[in-house]
Amino acid sequence: LFCLAALCWLVTGPVFAQEQVLGLRLGVHPDKTRIVLDLSGELPYSLFSLADPYRVVIDMPAVEWATGTGSAGAGGGLVAGYRFGLFRHDNSRVVLDLTQPAEVSKTFFLPAAAGKSVRLVIDLVPVDRAKFMAGAGFKGRMRVGDTMSGSSKGKAELPPPVIRSERITIVVDAGHGGVDPGAISRSGHYEKNIVLDVARRVQRHLVQSGRYRVVMTRETDVFVPLRERVNIARNAGADLFVSVHADSLRSAKVRGASVYSLSEKASDKEAAQLAAKENSSDVIAGISIGTETDDIVRSILIDLAQRETKNKSVRFAKLLLPELGGVGALLRNSHRYAGFRVLTAPDVPSVLVELGLLSNAADEKLLMSAGGRDKLAAAIFRAIDQYFADRQS
Repeated sequence: LFCLAALCWLVTGPVFAQEQVLGLRLGVHPDKTRIVLDLSGELPYSLFSLADPYRVVIDMPAVEWATGTGSAGAGGGLVAGYRFGLFRHDNSRVVLDLTQPAEVSKTFFLPAAAGKSVRLVIDLVPVDRAKFMAGAGFKGRMRVGDTMSGSSKGKAELPPPVIRSERITIVVDAGHGGVDPGAISRSGHYEKNIVLDVARRVQRHLVQSGRYRVVMTRETDVFVPLRERVNIARNAGADLFVSVHADSLRSAKVRGASVYSLSEKASDKEAAQLAAKENSSDVIAGISIGTETDDIVRSILIDLAQRETKNKSVRFAKLLLPELGGVGALLRNSHRYAGFRVLTAPDVPSVLVELGLLSNAADEKLLMSAGGRDKLAAAIFRAIDQYFADRQS
């Protein structure tokens, strides 16, 4: 591990006013790759590395991004690409994807001078895998999963069931967020922003009906780990969990919405690929998940096969698809199954909704229209209403 920050970010340290990141640049040299963050002023920061895939993560207090919120950028040299955005409400993050193992050899601030802002300079140099692995991980920071009961080496245990209230509780999950932009359309629109707007509209419809208690997994442009999204649903005693997304494919010709429910075996190759992509959200945001999810996901999938939860999820999916089809196109085989980690609450019926494909011009037009987004939100609301009306009849 390396933590070469000139100023370590400590909870007990001084309070800093919110600074701005004015730009992020890469410089490729024969012996190194230099990352330069243009800042409005010096700020505390910390660095750490993660393996499989190789990444370097820069953490700092919440900042304003003058270059745009949660952007992604092309790489150069040892950096294949990068993402930045809000990781927690008080924590901004830059994630550098590496082309090969590398370590930080030097970090320093350059003061403002001659019309230039304060600059944070980080130099990366290539190393072999053994040296990278010796330094990869966290030091003095809690890793995701550290507080979980049990061990991935032992028997995976499911969390205890949550007692629900009499009021119908819906958890609306806007996918991605913060440092994880999700899919990016050909014209540069981010999935995370589109689905947050649709999720808010679903929330508005539900609240205005007066029949539901609504819990949002996120209401701002912030990253929320997949396990935390599941825990939010369980802790809320949710009667239904709806995760809202918008995918992108290589082909610009394919369009249409789709709905996914949980299964240990994917319904088709495309569903398996989508689940793998959505399950990589924590990796994209610079989280070390280790092996803690595999055994637990496996146990939950087995448990689901023995519960009514799976059947309820399928029932809702079948109600939702015709509503979405009344707004826009549907994918071929529009109800699919795969092992989505965000759908693994064992006692909460859960679906993942792909509103459309940002790689398709017609779908993007629908998703970028306020009217289109409200129609999609209303479709989700009608399906929820129908689901609970059928359940109570």
